[in-house]
Amino acid sequence: MKKRLENKIAVITGGADGIGKSTALRFASEGAVVVIWDMNVEKGEATATEINQSGGKATFMKVNTAVYAEVEAATKQVVELYGKVEILINNAGITRDATIKKMTPELWQQVIDVNLTGVFNCAKCAAEVMTENGWGRIINASSVVALYGNFGQTNYVATKAGLIGITKTLAKELGRKGVTVNAVAPGFIATEMVKKMPPEVLKSMEEKVPLKRLGLPEEIAAAYAFLASDDAAYINGTVLSVDGGITI
Repeated sequence: MKKRLENKIAVITGGADGIGKSTALRFASEGAVVVIWDMNVEKGEATATEINQSGGKATFMKVNTAVYAEVEAATKQVVELYGKVEILINNAGITRDATIKKMTPELWQQVIDVNLTGVFNCAKCAAEVMTENGWGRIINASSVVALYGNFGQTNYVATKAGLIGITKTLAKELGRKGVTVNAVAPGFIATEMVKKMPPEVLKSMEEKVPLKRLGLPEEIAAAYAFLASDDAAYINGTVLSVDGGITI
């Protein structure tokens, strides 16, 4: 039986750990050739090795997505290695939380650079390759906080809301070229970082979700895999909330 992403060339930013790693593992299991872009060399190489040792295909590249020249060079390298870029998962993101009173211009800019400018850099470079080939999937990692805001996250929420705007705009621009652009908005996800929170905080988070549990990184990866597949060929410009119903 043919796998859904058989031999597709997929770039996953922030693919070294967390949701990104789960996505890399899922895409490899679906038959994709995975290219991990991340700043964490140790974890990035470990994830690629894990995929290759389990029979998949993966390569790691150290890339700072906030720097256009690095993204441009890495895109050229992927094309040299594999001939094309077919799927881009803009998963890389950071947080620098503080209330507006305590948020410095530096904290604001750091998040803007990675979460917003980084997505622009990657989408621009990938789109050029995808439109030449007449097929592509760009999927951006937004967040449910983009839909309702979140205390102490002016910078982060601004970027995730901005990604929704970018998604809808690029969907209109690139659709005619055979490239779909969508976003996934995760809710409370049980990443390793989140699971280190105090038990009472985790319990409070669970109580806010109609399903009464946190989501799994693998469940976000599954949404990415669906949107990247031919099953989602007529889905374009949408924001898929994967949040257990918290935005109801």
